[in-house]
Amino acid sequence: MTISEEILVNITPQETRVAIVENGALQEVCIERQGSRGIVGNIYKGQVNRVLPGMEAAFVDIGLEKAGFLHVSDIDTEDTIADADLNTQRPVIRELLREGETLLVQVVKDPIGTKGARLTTSISVPSRYLVYLPNSTMIGISVKIEDEDERERLRSSLAERLIENHKGGCIVRTAAEGVDEEELHRDIDFLCMLWGSLVEFAQDMKPGNMVHEDLPLSIRTLRDMVGKETSLVKVDSRGTYQKMAKFAQRYIPDLPAQLEHYSGERPLFDLHNIDDEIQRALARQVSLKSGGYLIIDQTEAMTTIDINTGAFVGHQNLEETIFKTNMEASLAIARQLRLRNLGGIIIIDYIDMEREEHKRQVLKALEKYLDKDHAKTQVCEVSPLGLVEMTRKRTRESLEHVLCETCLTCHGRGSHKTTETVCCEIFREILSEARIYDEAQLLLVMANQDVIDRLLDEEAASLAELETFIEIPVKLQVEAHYSQESYDVVPV
Repeated sequence: MTISEEILVNITPQETRVAIVENGALQEVCIERQGSRGIVGNIYKGQVNRVLPGMEAAFVDIGLEKAGFLHVSDIDTEDTIADADLNTQRPVIRELLREGETLLVQVVKDPIGTKGARLTTSISVPSRYLVYLPNSTMIGISVKIEDEDERERLRSSLAERLIENHKGGCIVRTAAEGVDEEELHRDIDFLCMLWGSLVEFAQDMKPGNMVHEDLPLSIRTLRDMVGKETSLVKVDSRGTYQKMAKFAQRYIPDLPAQLEHYSGERPLFDLHNIDDEIQRALARQVSLKSGGYLIIDQTEAMTTIDINTGAFVGHQNLEETIFKTNMEASLAIARQLRLRNLGGIIIIDYIDMEREEHKRQVLKALEKYLDKDHAKTQVCEVSPLGLVEMTRKRTRESLEHVLCETCLTCHGRGSHKTTETVCCEIFREILSEARIYDEAQLLLVMANQDVIDRLLDEEAASLAELETFIEIPVKLQVEAHYSQESYDVVPV
């Protein structure tokens, strides 16, 4: 089926939202808020705070609230290794860094939760067609450019130009396929000049300051997200549209998509039901057309996805019903990973399949649907327990983390204690307070309305027995601002 892709850009003073819609269905959402812009791609002049030999890593101060994390594997040692014996192992962190040292670093992962930004010294500067690697001599070609003659043309042309510029390597992006040599040379010349000015700018800068900030989301959309399938980029802000048009005219004169300003009265996202889709993407359960459903649970360590047949009973045998549900789930999972921007380790619990051929087809379908994902993914074979382990590269926070915060009542558990459990805790607390304050005239219990109601109803007999046992009257008081798990027992 031919993919028809549209990109919608919604601008407000507080945030920029970008929606990628394929054949009428929302596939991906990016949100950038003015007060909390992502910092992936930004380059900083950092200073090493601590070197941790046990972790083969270092903490680097880049001027943010939390120090960035730099692992030895993210330190550029190409020149050192090239001059050494091929059997030499990667140098240890103490040989590469010392506390107080300054260095240029780039953010590869935004700070997430309690973790600081993930850093690298292998700096890259992207443009429409290329990613410039100032500290490397490598020329890489996107795997999506499959024609060998074209790959060789691109490699030869850029190798020549890089030698003329006397430095650096690059990665050729998919958008460069078929682009003429003059355009590619203009791109690499611009990146080389940009890098030179950044290095010069950083020399007199104090540590903890930003050297280079990546483009805003609206402009990055043109640079990174517009592909051959994209037919239209629609923007609902005239000012932003003009900036995007100016950028496209200068840097992407052959933009494959039409850039259009939307001036309709009805909100752009409302017109395409984007807000409704975003709300559904925050739900734990995802319904499948067949009647089955997914349950998606996101934790700090990993994301788990459970598949259930639900109301789908099929028209043939059970094995066929399970197979069809799992096939449908593969498409839904690939879409949900992009839509929710779920990253890291992902465990998929498919419904158990007996036939090896069915397992193979389900896995193949999942990999096929994941091919459309902009983020790098890796899928493992079905385990003996019927689980599929996979990873998806995480560079920014998930949709849930951007739009939501931890519940103050359940503190992220997703559940809270029942009123019965809380009443039992209150009874134990009454006994404890009665022993400590045996001369108290009264014990005051302050709790949530639902808990007090239970104490006056189902637990009334138990409360009366307890009062007789401790020989101290108990008074109940509703506290409207208390959560269901909150209570106090106060001697009066």
